[in-house]
Amino acid sequence: MGAEIVVDSVGKSFRRFHPRRPQTLQEVVVQGLRGLRPVERFWALRDISFSVSPGKMMGIMGTNGAGKSTLLRLIGGVGRPDEGQIHVSGRIGALLDLGAGFHPDLTGRENVYVNGVISGLSRKEVSRSFDSIVHFAELEDFIDSPLRVYSSGMQLRLAFAIAAHIEPDVLLIDEVLAVGDITFQQKCIQRIEQFKSQGCTILLVSHDPAFITDLCDEAIWLRAGKLVSYGAASTVSDQYLQESKNETERRTPREWPIKQAANGTELVINRNRVGSMEMEISNVYMTNLQGDPVTEIESGGPMRLEIEYTCSTPIEAPIFEVLITKEDGFICYHTSMNTNRLALPSLQGQGKITLVFERLDLVQETYYFDLGVYTNDWLYAYDYHWHVYSFKVHAEENIQGILHPPHHWELDISSFSTPVPGSAHKIKPSVDGK
Repeated sequence: MGAEIVVDSVGKSFRRFHPRRPQTLQEVVVQGLRGLRPVERFWALRDISFSVSPGKMMGIMGTNGAGKSTLLRLIGGVGRPDEGQIHVSGRIGALLDLGAGFHPDLTGRENVYVNGVISGLSRKEVSRSFDSIVHFAELEDFIDSPLRVYSSGMQLRLAFAIAAHIEPDVLLIDEVLAVGDITFQQKCIQRIEQFKSQGCTILLVSHDPAFITDLCDEAIWLRAGKLVSYGAASTVSDQYLQESKNETERRTPREWPIKQAANGTELVINRNRVGSMEMEISNVYMTNLQGDPVTEIESGGPMRLEIEYTCSTPIEAPIFEVLITKEDGFICYHTSMNTNRLALPSLQGQGKITLVFERLDLVQETYYFDLGVYTNDWLYAYDYHWHVYSFKVHAEENIQGILHPPHHWELDISSFSTPVPGSAHKIKPSVDGK
């Protein structure tokens, strides 16, 4: 075992399309072919250089969208860089997407053979390691059951067990160590440490700086596709933690005054309101179609949700989100501007967004509008209000479930083999709902 990894000035770009890109042939005919063209290219990675000596373990850290998984996949041969070169010597084993290649209708035993061969093992090698794989995954009692009856944790344990028996020269690990319970996680870590002691070169992506400090010799820190820091694992982890702390303090107000919503409910940070407050939801109004305030409607009735916002600095293409939930948090409905393929421009100052429900076919119950505004990459919330704006739905009959759609029953007397009492008279359909 033991191989060297050299990443030299690597860059990788992707195409970004307009949110209103045509999705169907009909839309292409109406909008034209220009809508299919990418509006720009963005660099997921740019000018990345580092090397990992044989038998060493390198940690990769950074926030979501920093380019960690993209880098690992390029090293694993999934795609090619647009700039620079990557050199890897030796057999590569990758824990990138546990369970890829599994088939739910095959048994655990059959999936071990299929996945093992896909991972580069011969059938003979899989047979030789089969008992060890099953024992490692702790699935002796279920190995001949179809995979569809496995829990997600059981499937991940089986996938990790297969990957752990490939015996590679280079091992790529992408955030897959949260597998199963604590005991099994420790077993996974011990297996990785065993690989390292045998001279395997390892690249580990993790959001846990302490984990990288304990296991890795060196580390790199990526931010928005750029290399921020490269050096000893403890040093890079400390730098990353300090920046994360500074960023949290910048986004989280130390003392934020309690405010009142338009309906009189107090808005309290970290109780029913969270966010960076770079952009605030200043007022929310529930009205009918004429603009009159309402807190109660009949099932099937309309409602307007007016969301007023304010932001002192320009906010680039924020995303508004609205959920209808019940008291216990159950989500009855969810929508966002992404759902409707709407893209806002840069916003500054004060404004209003209105969401119109032509009808709300809900059963009789008390509901809440939970709503928020996010960054254009969903990285964090500027402002989010939870269980602040309640409304009640009334219905003529108390139906179980969530929906109360318009409906009626129809009776076709001719379909009965025996006469129906009173069939000499015309029977009108019984109508329920609206």
